[in-house]
Amino acid sequence: MKVLANDGISKSGIKTLEKAGFEVLTTKVAQEQVANYINTHDIKVILVRSATKVKQDIIDACPGIQIIGRGGVGMDNIDVDYARSKGIHVINTPASSSESVAELVFAHLFTGIRFLHDANRNMPLEGDTNFNGLKKAYAEGLELRGKTLGIIGFGRIGQAVAKMALGLGMRVIAADKYVSDATIRVDFYNGQFINVDMITEPLEDVLKHSDFITIHVPAQDGYVLDKAEFDIMKNDVGIVNCARGGVINEVALVEALDAEKVLFAGLDVFENEPTPEIQILMHPKISLTPHIGAATLEAQDRIGTELAEQIISLLKNK
Repeated sequence: MKVLANDGISKSGIKTLEKAGFEVLTTKVAQEQVANYINTHDIKVILVRSATKVKQDIIDACPGIQIIGRGGVGMDNIDVDYARSKGIHVINTPASSSESVAELVFAHLFTGIRFLHDANRNMPLEGDTNFNGLKKAYAEGLELRGKTLGIIGFGRIGQAVAKMALGLGMRVIAADKYVSDATIRVDFYNGQFINVDMITEPLEDVLKHSDFITIHVPAQDGYVLDKAEFDIMKNDVGIVNCARGGVINEVALVEALDAEKVLFAGLDVFENEPTPEIQILMHPKISLTPHIGAATLEAQDRIGTELAEQIISLLKNK
């Protein structure tokens, strides 16, 4: 039985699948050739990350597909309901990349409060001629400890962010339409831990009271953060989006940055991927990464293994 991992899969995932008798193909097939490749090679399982789309056209053209797997959380590149209506299993790995995404959130937060994104641009250009000038320009950094972090979307990733924030000594508040409360377990290296009980708050309260805001919601119609939301926030707030492009109005974000309402932004996702707007890419107050939230060796290892185990369970253990 053949598995096409069109956006790649970890060695551990390949090993687990091959041990169970599957043939794993890691050929990168162009989007317009995916359906033909699946049919020509009798593919039963297609695995994707965020690059390859498995929409109704591919589902209709490939009646042999039994499983569509997404390495990661969001499945907006898959017609999930339509696939399931055709009897196809659709699986993902919601728990495997939470810590990796959460760490990237803090990479952007630390970058923003200490101007690392701008310093890394300017030091190669001026470090040998304007060292003291740059030192003065970046002299008003901030600390995260003691500040309030607002988390919009309090699922697995939002809660992973909360754990790290609590460990840093931050106050954490959160808003979520579907999660009313949660117990956050903060583990330490020596086996000790603490539990922190949290109750979510209305979104408006989180916007008003947060020094930094990070967003962790799925793709959806309309913006979660638009001009009205920026107007509610504290002055000099920091914004991070490692969730989905399109949940923040980028035009309103740039306006808020230019008006010095927002101190900095950290973006891993964009409204227009893979061609973000030049105003975003060139803005001196935005820290940028190219949609790499789950792109750690550890997360990809967990994702590959989890996908493999789900596939084996569905197809081999009937």
